Amino acid sequence: MQMTRLLLKVPQEFSEGMRLDQFVASSPDGMNRSKLKSVAQDIFLNGKGAKLSAKVHSGDIVEILWEDNVPDNIEPENIPLKIIYEDENVTVVNKKQGMVTHPAAGNWNKTLVNGLLYHWGMESVPQLKEGQSNDVLHKRRPGIVHRLDKDTSGIIITARNRDSEEWLCQQFKDRKTQKEYLCICQGRPPASSGDVRTQIIRDPKNRQRFKAVTATTEGKFARSIYHVVACYGPYSLIRVRIKTGRTHQIRVHMKYLGCPILGDKIYGKADEIFPDATLMLHSRQLIIKLPGSEHYTRFRSCIPVRFFKVIQKLGKLYPREILPKVHPKWKK
Repeated sequence: MQMTRLLLKVPQEFSEGMRLDQFVASSPDGMNRSKLKSVAQDIFLNGKGAKLSAKVHSGDIVEILWEDNVPDNIEPENIPLKIIYEDENVTVVNKKQGMVTHPAAGNWNKTLVNGLLYHWGMESVPQLKEGQSNDVLHKRRPGIVHRLDKDTSGIIITARNRDSEEWLCQQFKDRKTQKEYLCICQGRPPASSGDVRTQIIRDPKNRQRFKAVTATTEGKFARSIYHVVACYGPYSLIRVRIKTGRTHQIRVHMKYLGCPILGDKIYGKADEIFPDATLMLHSRQLIIKLPGSEHYTRFRSCIPVRFFKVIQKLGKLYPREILPKVHPKWKK
């Protein structure tokens, strides 16, 4: 039996006296409590055997061992994909909501990568279970040069060969691309358009979330430019262009502005009008240079049906307010 080891350190700023299973579940590298209960073989707190109900404190070391169930291969799967554009170097996909970008713990199949392997006519990809983390991760995401959250739909570009992967990765690294999103938010931002610049850090109260902070060098710099397209009562339809690509960046910045994205289970709040809403965030446009080209190509995806349904209902409840002023840095 091959065992996997999870090692977590309770951060200094963490709440005192939290249950061990709650802390692990709140960690971005952890697992939910039900899975933890079913798979954990041995649990140690500061080197000593412990129960899931044990209390953890700042500076504690939590170690969990469980049977490794990483598959030997990432298999091609016949999954329908909405292809926007394709040539010998790239495939541009309009990713559906709910699809994970690449295999990872808890999602070893039915990902975009599984579908692409089948679409490209490739064989299964053997997985590394030991070695450098970068090498292990690279094996799990062939062709992936950027990602979208599971519940974010829209444009994602993938590479069909190693040279194209390096070409595209360099553009994202140098921030030479333009990525535009559309979102429906609860509330209205303080201005009809703006340029949000913050640091983004892990939320010390919930390690699954991130938090926007200012007046500090802690965390990573994040910048988003937004423009409110229209308002419907206490709701806003907003276009966002990201200048950096931090995890959950738009979701965190909308929360920071006081208008979390509708349907966001992590950063939003329950909504009486749309109690069953899923995340209303869509990758609408990507402008990038294709491999070997000196000119930029613009890709756009259609607006999802879920957006039209929400806007249609909002239109019946509230008058539509158009906000024409655009931030000067928003280049059409």
